[in-house]
Amino acid sequence: MIVVLAGGVGAARFLEGLVQVVPPATVTAIVNTGDDFELHGLTIAPDLDIVTCTLAGVIDPLQGWGIADDTTACLEWLGRLGGPTWFKLGDRDLALHIRRTALLRAGRSLSAVADAFRQALGVAVRIVPMSDDPAPTHILTDAGEFHFEEYLVRRRAQDAVRGVRLHAAGPAAPAPGVLEAIAGAAAVIIAPSNPVVSIGPILALPGLRAALRDTPAPVVAVSPIVGGAAIKGPAAPLMRAVGMEVSALGVARAYADVLDGIIIDSVDADLAPAIEALGLRVTVTDTIMRGPPEKAHLARVALALAGVEV
Repeated sequence: MIVVLAGGVGAARFLEGLVQVVPPATVTAIVNTGDDFELHGLTIAPDLDIVTCTLAGVIDPLQGWGIADDTTACLEWLGRLGGPTWFKLGDRDLALHIRRTALLRAGRSLSAVADAFRQALGVAVRIVPMSDDPAPTHILTDAGEFHFEEYLVRRRAQDAVRGVRLHAAGPAAPAPGVLEAIAGAAAVIIAPSNPVVSIGPILALPGLRAALRDTPAPVVAVSPIVGGAAIKGPAAPLMRAVGMEVSALGVARAYADVLDGIIIDSVDADLAPAIEALGLRVTVTDTIMRGPPEKAHLARVALALAGVEV
């Protein structure tokens, strides 16, 4: 089993490549739920939906989130009636949130709902939320404390960031099967996701770092930082706010206690010696996932670094 620690868009695209080179049923994605929140009385799970819908082939390919060719009639009427419209929810997208909320209220766990959804959409990859417990990520700014999605979407990541509060480090526990998947993996790959708010909440869960250190499987990561900048999203200000250097070296340092190796982009080749000095193996390659061939290439490189033959 190949286990992937996953955030949203970057991880979903990496998983698209991975299922080109290994059987999808041999992959388990452990997905961040720090972005989950409630709006319109519905439980919204952005990263779970991005990963599931991407692997189902129904994601909006330009945005990397939402359903392809979706409409927004419901959202428009919500606005007309005075409801908040800052978080774009398409009509098909809303079906996921409505059904998820109903199942959760009926007593199903988030893990059970995620598994039911991926099966309904024909996804062979096992998709597991990092936790069945609420574990929201909050961003501390000069303007106040906001849920990550409100900071990112409603406030357009314009506020100066002073810190990050990971509620995953509190009473939340890993979802059933998470620690077992890591322990029994042939390889663990940390996807190219935001190290603070996508991978950070997963690693903050009690027992996660210990599980990664204890697993006999090689643990490798793909740096989401290329040339000192994030490919997508507000990783740079968030990394600076928590004291991380905004570079592939900064990512390597953040994960060093659990890693065996890391993949960095060719433009960051000069950082390889400093990363190797941390005791990590380094592979230098093109990490930009422009299309299916590049996604498959990056997956093969990650598996090779982990010693998995394909």
